[in-house]
Amino acid sequence: MADPSSYRPVPGQIPDSPGVYRFRDEHRRVIYVGKAKSLRQRLANYFQDLANLHPRTRTMVTTAASVEWTVVSTEVEALQLEYSWIKEYDPRFNVKYRDDKSYPYLAVTMNEEFPRVQVMRGHKKKGVRYFGPYAHAWAIRDTVDLLLRVFPVRTCSAGVFKNAARTGRPCLLGYIGKCSAPCVGRVSADEHRELAEEFSDFMAGRTGTYLRRLEKQMTEAAEEMEYERAARLRDDIEALKKAMEKNAVVLADATDADLIAVAEDELEAAVQIFHVRGGRVRGQRGWVTDKVEEITTGALVEHALQQLYGEETGDSVPKEVLVPALPDPLDPVQEWLTGRRGSNVSLRIPQRGDKKALMETVARNAQQALVLHKTKRASDLTTRSRALEEIAEALDLDSAPLRIECYDISHLQGDDVVASMVVFEDGLQRKSEYRRFQIKGFEGQDDVRSMHEVITRRFKRYIAEKEKTGEWVDEGAGSGSQDPQDDFRDASGNTLTEDNGRPKKFAYPPQLVVVDGGRPQVAAAKKALDELGIDDVAVCGLAKRLEEVWLPDDEDPVVLPRTSEGLYLLQRVRDEAHRFAITYQRTKRAKRFRSSPLDDVPGLGDTRKQALLKHFGSLKKLRSATIDQICEVPGIGRKTAETIAVALAQAAPAAPAVNTATGEIMEEEPGTMGSTGEPATAGAPDERRGQET
Repeated sequence: MADPSSYRPVPGQIPDSPGVYRFRDEHRRVIYVGKAKSLRQRLANYFQDLANLHPRTRTMVTTAASVEWTVVSTEVEALQLEYSWIKEYDPRFNVKYRDDKSYPYLAVTMNEEFPRVQVMRGHKKKGVRYFGPYAHAWAIRDTVDLLLRVFPVRTCSAGVFKNAARTGRPCLLGYIGKCSAPCVGRVSADEHRELAEEFSDFMAGRTGTYLRRLEKQMTEAAEEMEYERAARLRDDIEALKKAMEKNAVVLADATDADLIAVAEDELEAAVQIFHVRGGRVRGQRGWVTDKVEEITTGALVEHALQQLYGEETGDSVPKEVLVPALPDPLDPVQEWLTGRRGSNVSLRIPQRGDKKALMETVARNAQQALVLHKTKRASDLTTRSRALEEIAEALDLDSAPLRIECYDISHLQGDDVVASMVVFEDGLQRKSEYRRFQIKGFEGQDDVRSMHEVITRRFKRYIAEKEKTGEWVDEGAGSGSQDPQDDFRDASGNTLTEDNGRPKKFAYPPQLVVVDGGRPQVAAAKKALDELGIDDVAVCGLAKRLEEVWLPDDEDPVVLPRTSEGLYLLQRVRDEAHRFAITYQRTKRAKRFRSSPLDDVPGLGDTRKQALLKHFGSLKKLRSATIDQICEVPGIGRKTAETIAVALAQAAPAAPAVNTATGEIMEEEPGTMGSTGEPATAGAPDERRGQET
């Protein structure tokens, strides 16, 4: 359970303006989306005493690990963006999705003879055009009521429609001009479908055409002194404009464009991008970059364009890209964008109207991102420094431990025993320095002995590197020799050798070694360092049960306050080591379960393995096949067939699977293979999470 104060923004960071906010968990998954008239006031409500929060809200804020927000111009924009993100991310703590409800859509049933406009929920149907989602069904009905003045499309149910057709009398909407009454033949099916098409086009964002047409008709009616008709058209125009606001269309005529804004100072620049598709904001992204040299805004825009579209083609590159400043020279960049899209791309600065107003919104978000980045960076630096100082004080170190290494052992009931090493420098993860180990000095489960082996192997490598440079002068301490079978792997699983071009050195010693465990593990790590003659590296252990810090030779643990930044950093280091070890152990175990004798056949790839299993039906039948029969498989020559036969003969068949309820020997399923290539239908170890360490 996370402490909300660990990620609480400083109140001065949060803008006092409308916007949408997202809470994310430790895995960066969005768990809650909300909107606010004032982001500052709304977010402050989440970071109060947990006892005062609703149980649901309390669970959400303690599950979250970060919060972020997007500034918008109006509450209408915030409403639309909130539900767009709810639809996109499906956050677990948003009430309606949690309650298994769906958001309402405005639907036009173009699959019917007389299309109907209605509210629809649930799964989408073929031939129906959907618009939304909306916050509430009444919002859809308000929008439809406004649009029916201009587009009098049928809204009644099938029963009402059939009854009106039978009686020859339309419903009330037909009498007041909000339905064209196709039920009684006032318009034909084709004329009514055309109305439905116009309604759909307007809802899709192609609004400019209809507004201009109505304005022209209103002007003509006024010139002809048909004032009642002109007033009715005026009211229709106002109704359409209100509907446009309710539908949160930010750009007219279904514009597809990307808007890029930059906020910068002497040292850094923040870039924000809004992706507008169909006239609506469909996505947002951004980043902060260091200005390592003096660079213009146009050059920053050029770098942003490369970052955005360097690997994109086709419609992923929009027709229009709006920027605050143009690159110099412009033509090469524009030509490059056109080549990526395959058709002309307009790169320009918006000068007026809705596009300029939206660009101002993007610019405000960029400015907020830069301010937040600078505040968080200063805050994080201060917090990390305080955490390191607290650790140094609690462990009685001479100086703050700028490099911390943490080790954890993982196995499943004594099988696939592995270890992890994670590195934090200046309080931050340094994943390029992560290493993982296979325990091979002994068989079985012994966390203490495993810890001793890992620490010994890691620091033997350190000593060996120091001997090469002449910095290690203690001749009698530990062997600096390296076992040729002693493999170290990086975070990607690559063995660290000079042959593959990756660094194999362990030349940087930590100031502090943290082990996941209590006194026994700490004693094992300290013993390994003593045997190697290393006395300038501190050791401690963090026990999970009570979060106690254990030191070598101390009878009692060091208890750090629960609110201590130092304890929080040690917990992060320990949890990261545990995660890294568990991931490696599961990968190793899964690979062992999927192994087969065919894996040992040189040059036999996955395609030919599948061809063999498909031809014979199972590995058991393949094992009993002759060389000539194996040669019948397409792509298998005689030499390969002989190699396959030898590999299968040398591999011992697995014991048959037994149904423990009946005692029946179970036949293998075609194409399934266990750890020795035989069916994996029984005997698999218990993989319950609680047994992994």
